[in-house]
Amino acid sequence: MSSMPYEEILNSIKSDVPSLTDIKSIHKLEGGLTNINFKIVTEHDSYVLRLSDPSSTTLGIDRENEYINSIRAHQAGVGAEVVNRIVDKNILIIKWIDAKTLCAHDIQHQPSLIPRIANALTTLHSGPSFQGEFHFPSIRKKYLETVINTGYFLPDQYLEYLPYIEKLEELIDGNPESKVPCNNDLLAENLMDDGNKIWIIDYEYAGQNEASFEIGNFAHEVGLNDEQLNELCLHYWEENIIQKIARAKAWSIIARYGWVLWASIQDANSSIAFDYKSWGMKKWHSVLPELKGEIYTEILKKLK
Repeated sequence: MSSMPYEEILNSIKSDVPSLTDIKSIHKLEGGLTNINFKIVTEHDSYVLRLSDPSSTTLGIDRENEYINSIRAHQAGVGAEVVNRIVDKNILIIKWIDAKTLCAHDIQHQPSLIPRIANALTTLHSGPSFQGEFHFPSIRKKYLETVINTGYFLPDQYLEYLPYIEKLEELIDGNPESKVPCNNDLLAENLMDDGNKIWIIDYEYAGQNEASFEIGNFAHEVGLNDEQLNELCLHYWEENIIQKIARAKAWSIIARYGWVLWASIQDANSSIAFDYKSWGMKKWHSVLPELKGEIYTEILKKLK
């Protein structure tokens, strides 16, 4: 992460960010797979400081894009206000949002959240265009090249199912959706509920992309069942479109297959104490039965 102790890093930024000169308290926040996050409380306001792991560049994260797209998400009305960026220290500072951080259980068991999340996605996707494009098939290919060239871990049978993924990608690319500004990393914990609206945070992977990728990736991250995914698509698209549901499911498969590679790269490079290999294997064990079974065949039929 950095050779400097966290206390020294935090003290060193006071001259860069005048609003942080009257700090009352600092504490480390839980979570973060490519960052370490701190809540900073001052005499007048509260902030989140994100300290990025330099090794995350191997994942294709562009910190300039993250900074600009965080600003644009705030302009859209769903992102936190950006306070400052300190490039040489890998630091991004945003305003603290006084809201509940959601978890997968909340979204799975509180039906009222799904239409509100659909509304938040619509707001983000209708906002200012993001800098950069997030085309997951291209990113997946780069991840795979990195993993193979370096000899990083791959699950058994992984490459056997590559043609299945390439077929889905071919069908999707042959009939593309319009690109909209997407977060592209919608874990449940990247959503916050203040009681009035849903906020969307963390724009490391943000860029122009298909809305169906956002929906499909989100659905698998929070464990939505088919009925819940159908409802999310209905509220987002404002009509029941079978092809859109199939497209989201296809992206879910492609995403899980690709994030296995992300985990392998992180396992070999990240300085953050986290079991990336187990995280990646959960993705693999969830996607493999779908690639082997009728789910894959049905998706293919509805995409064509």
